[in-house]
Amino acid sequence: MLEAILFDLDGTLVNTDPIHYKAWQEILRNYGLEIDETFYKTRISGRLNPVIIQDILPQLSIAEGEQLAEDKEAYFRELAPELKPLDGLLDMLAWTEELKLQRAIVTNAPRKNAEFMLKVLGLTDAFAKVVLAEEATAGKPDPAPYQLALNHFGMSAEQAIAFEDSPSGIRSSVGAGITTIGIASTHDPKVLDASGALFTVADFTSSQLWTWLVSPS
Repeated sequence: MLEAILFDLDGTLVNTDPIHYKAWQEILRNYGLEIDETFYKTRISGRLNPVIIQDILPQLSIAEGEQLAEDKEAYFRELAPELKPLDGLLDMLAWTEELKLQRAIVTNAPRKNAEFMLKVLGLTDAFAKVVLAEEATAGKPDPAPYQLALNHFGMSAEQAIAFEDSPSGIRSSVGAGITTIGIASTHDPKVLDASGALFTVADFTSSQLWTWLVSPS
């Protein structure tokens, strides 16, 4: 029986990828790197900052990498003062309220970003738990963040579903045994399906999604 809905944050509750892409473009230019959308989607999107920086700029010290990440996320917050929830999200949250389902955020976003985005979206009090990658033994694509969310609610993977927009996020939730729906705000639906999504929709207004939720097979 369904007891909880677990949501990724970036790209799932709100389409932040264009802003993250712009922020990374500007920051990496300081290091003589010009990136395009393909580079962003394959080397940056859905990954943790330390992993991204070690991959792209392995010459940086740990301290330099941490400073770069701080600068990039601060710039992201400067660029994103008027975020809007993904289409249909508020209806989804209202539906979970009617059914008295638990709700949690499971995100690789740094704490400051998560708090900032939820505040701008007016959703600070909408979730019983916000699971940050830094609280788990490993971030996505490891299943640890989703396992932490399940443990928080004291439930099994079969009692939850997850919404994710990135291959790494889907590998994380599916790795924890959770049925996962892809949100194609960032990546091609075929990529999300290949990563393990049960199916993929454009946003929370999808008739396919609502039909499945009302009578899952």
